[in-house]
Amino acid sequence: MSATRSSFHPSSHGRGRSAHAAAEGDIDLNPLFSRPGEATEFPRFTLPQDESLPGTAYQVVHDDAMLDGNARLNLATFVGTWMEPEAARLYAETVDKNMIDKDEYPKTAEIEHRCWRMLADLWNAPEPEHAVGTSTIGSSEACMLAGLALKRRWQHARRAAGRPADRPNLVMSSAVQVCWEKFCNYWDVEPRFVPISREHRVLDGHGLEGYVDENTIGVVAIMGVTYTGMYEPVAEISRALDAIQASTGFDVPIHVDGASGAMIAPFLAPELEWDFRLPRVASINTSGHKYGLVYPGLGWVVWRDAAALPDDLVFHVSYLGGDMPTFALNFSRPGAQVLLQYYLFLRLGFEGYRAVHGACRDVAEYLAGEIGAMDAFELWNDGSDIPVFAWSLAQGHTDKWNLHHLSDRLRMNGWLVPAYPMPDGLADLTVQRIVVRNGFTRDLAASFLDDLRAAVAFLDAAETPFPDPGPAEAFHH
Repeated sequence: MSATRSSFHPSSHGRGRSAHAAAEGDIDLNPLFSRPGEATEFPRFTLPQDESLPGTAYQVVHDDAMLDGNARLNLATFVGTWMEPEAARLYAETVDKNMIDKDEYPKTAEIEHRCWRMLADLWNAPEPEHAVGTSTIGSSEACMLAGLALKRRWQHARRAAGRPADRPNLVMSSAVQVCWEKFCNYWDVEPRFVPISREHRVLDGHGLEGYVDENTIGVVAIMGVTYTGMYEPVAEISRALDAIQASTGFDVPIHVDGASGAMIAPFLAPELEWDFRLPRVASINTSGHKYGLVYPGLGWVVWRDAAALPDDLVFHVSYLGGDMPTFALNFSRPGAQVLLQYYLFLRLGFEGYRAVHGACRDVAEYLAGEIGAMDAFELWNDGSDIPVFAWSLAQGHTDKWNLHHLSDRLRMNGWLVPAYPMPDGLADLTVQRIVVRNGFTRDLAASFLDDLRAAVAFLDAAETPFPDPGPAEAFHH
């Protein structure tokens, strides 16, 4: 479809004009959907031959995006789907800033520094002014950087002791987020997965001595397991590692993957020791775009001090007239989300974050209580850690349908609620999960419960079993 229009024009003054001139006249006269040529499809997999009008290109993309699910009804994602109008305005004003150009955008760089310093203080770093941190594209990049620091520290210590440094391993729960599997694959680290079970639903230090050895670069503890939302008890893991060190001499650090929980626990469970109050915790990451409440594209990682981040991982780049230290997997990346995070830190403060997350947890506990009371379901957890909970189909309730059927049925009403198998150790158990985010109100929750009950009643009323929906897709948590 081209910007060029037919030379025909309904006005007599238009006769004989060029096609381009006629097109210019038609732009404002013809409604978008009745302009000549609007019935023509854009090619989908090749670059169009000609230009199109801005309004036409916008409308085509807008209409394609309109066919996506409603983000506010997506109960599967942890990623923020709502911000205030002032934040949207700030986003539009700063979308052209490149975070890597610290010499060109020095105030944005300074704000980045302020943000991770605030996080170091929030996470009880012994000396926040001596902590080290950076923004990232998301928690996945933050975890990669933290894992690299663990590996490099271990390598330095091994080589200094005259020992081989070629077989590193990393210990973590089988319920770990997939980015840790990627880290181990990409950087030649052996992953050692501790399987969860009904008795040990998270990594809790039990049996850890069977996985840790002299080649262990660290243990990953998760504050908010993606599958279920539960906290792993970092203090118990630390005590188990203390006992291992006492008996073997292995001094193993902890990285806390706080993609969600590191922005919730400080506000809703300030007495819980999971952060830099534990000397064994070397680094913590979080997702600014999850319960940091920013739109997608922002993560943070903070190290306890400079000793936790080997200096040989930091590059000093001469770029656009200045010396720029950088530790990142990406180079050019958006700066707007960093400014949005600073906006929220100023806008909400400690009490504001506590209020927002407390409201989300209230909704999660309300939903969990209502769903747990239904005969069809068995709760896995109650949403009292991060505002996330999961449930399974009650044993013996039905042989006509499963949670995949229920997920499909809920989608008919716009609700996106995933059904997926649990990780190794409980792979035969399928659960559904709800993530309550800012903007998912008690009223929306009540509407969801109405639709859930109606869907269950419909499925229960079937006279014959529903067709097998087929193997579940991989759960990209």
